[in-house]
Amino acid sequence: MDIKEEICEIGRRMYAKELICGYEGNISVRVSDNEIWTTPTGVCKGFLTPDMLVCVDINGTPIDNKKPSSELKMHLRVYRERADVQAVVHAHPTYATAFAAAGKALDKFYLTENIITLGEIYVAPYATPSTEEVPDSIAPFLKGCKAVLLANHGALTWAKTLQDAYFLMESVESAAKTTFITEQLGAKEIFVRLL
Repeated sequence: MDIKEEICEIGRRMYAKELICGYEGNISVRVSDNEIWTTPTGVCKGFLTPDMLVCVDINGTPIDNKKPSSELKMHLRVYRERADVQAVVHAHPTYATAFAAAGKALDKFYLTENIITLGEIYVAPYATPSTEEVPDSIAPFLKGCKAVLLANHGALTWAKTLQDAYFLMESVESAAKTTFITEQLGAKEIFVRLL
């Protein structure tokens, strides 16, 4: 699939799964050392078309005179620090964002799958959206993690492929939802850290 079509498809999935609403969220894919395709600002990601997407260089400068998402800075930070990463997804999934707003990490393992798929997911300190504070806040979590919660802001995932980055976002929200419900029921964590 053409990478631009894939970005649009992932945007539709994110919107359909209620990981984003309105103009929220953003997606990017690195296609070369100095070329990144990303979502534009001010557009619902559930209704993207390939012609809307923006091509930028590694510094975030648009190659095609379109305006990228204001949150591109955190995507670029991931790419600069992780040569193995080719895709980044940012969303505001309800349960994961609630954990982020409460300052609670997803570090209790109620399901084996959470240990294997995600590992511990920490909360980056609050940073004003669209500022350089955001990439600085996530930097400590990039090396050993697959995802991070953004305090009062949502979640960020990264992977070698866009599909994997998206599936990680689904898994983050599932882990948050399961953790919330399990704790409401009064269950205890049954797994110690295994990895």
